[in-house]
Amino acid sequence: MDLTLLVENLRNPALLFYLLGIAAVYLKSDLEIPANSSKFISIYLLFSIGFKGGQELSTEVFTQEVWLTIGMGILVSALIPIYCFFIARRKLNLFDSGAIAAAYGSISAVTFITAISYLELLDMHPKGFMVALMAIMEVPAIIAGLLLISIFNKDTTGPRIKKRVALRHSITNGSVFLILGSLLIGYLATAEQAKGIEPFTTDIFKGFLAVFLLDMGISSGRKLNYFFKGGLFPLLFAIAIPLFNGSVVAWLSGLVSDDISSRFLLAILAASASYIAVPAAMKLTVPQANPGLFLPMALGITFPVNVTIGIPLYMYLVQSL
Repeated sequence: MDLTLLVENLRNPALLFYLLGIAAVYLKSDLEIPANSSKFISIYLLFSIGFKGGQELSTEVFTQEVWLTIGMGILVSALIPIYCFFIARRKLNLFDSGAIAAAYGSISAVTFITAISYLELLDMHPKGFMVALMAIMEVPAIIAGLLLISIFNKDTTGPRIKKRVALRHSITNGSVFLILGSLLIGYLATAEQAKGIEPFTTDIFKGFLAVFLLDMGISSGRKLNYFFKGGLFPLLFAIAIPLFNGSVVAWLSGLVSDDISSRFLLAILAASASYIAVPAAMKLTVPQANPGLFLPMALGITFPVNVTIGIPLYMYLVQSL
């Protein structure tokens, strides 16, 4: 069905820049993104995602269906990391398990945009609050991942963090605090005020995303051998978990909404894995987590699986159930 769509997305500059970063490592190029620049781009991406989500939220009429859909999205993004963490923990270390849990509880903006394009081909028009929900769903997953790492960290060489303290630290963590604060500011700003910084929040987003993924490709390439050392587990996880998440949410979404497009996008959000916000957050807060593992899983496996198999599957389920 969507061979053309698949080819188009495999030619996406963001994906290709990620592959370029990996190629630079294997070809022994001296290409490198300065550390300060890399940190700034991570901060920018989190800020932009949050602000644009707040803007979308400010124009929405809040019906019961909207509240229920948002509530389900938040619940899903908080619960998925929990079982993903324990599944991953059977084979992987604590930090990688936490990062993978956060990534698969969070969302992929590019997958979401692909799903929007698919709806437009079907002459279906999604509701604006789904864009805000996309940004909101980043937060519970990041918090859950950081909490799980803090709670199960058995390192006795440093002070242990109590669960209540870990929760407070997770919420005030720079990445989470920035995306929540940006969401609130975007919600409070008028359309005219937001337009004044639109060149920064919107126009250059894809360019910075490409540079960020180039940097992530370089980081991944340096540690990619760890992905292959994991055997079949990372591959099977990256295929099975998103299809399971998307299918279950496609089925359960009928409890909160009758709108096919909203249900479909909710399934896509549940099925996708983050390779923007979560890697940016982990780079800032959990440097022990290996991007050579969770980034290839999210971007190299889960993304094409969702584009080729997931999109038609989730649409079939929401229309049939």
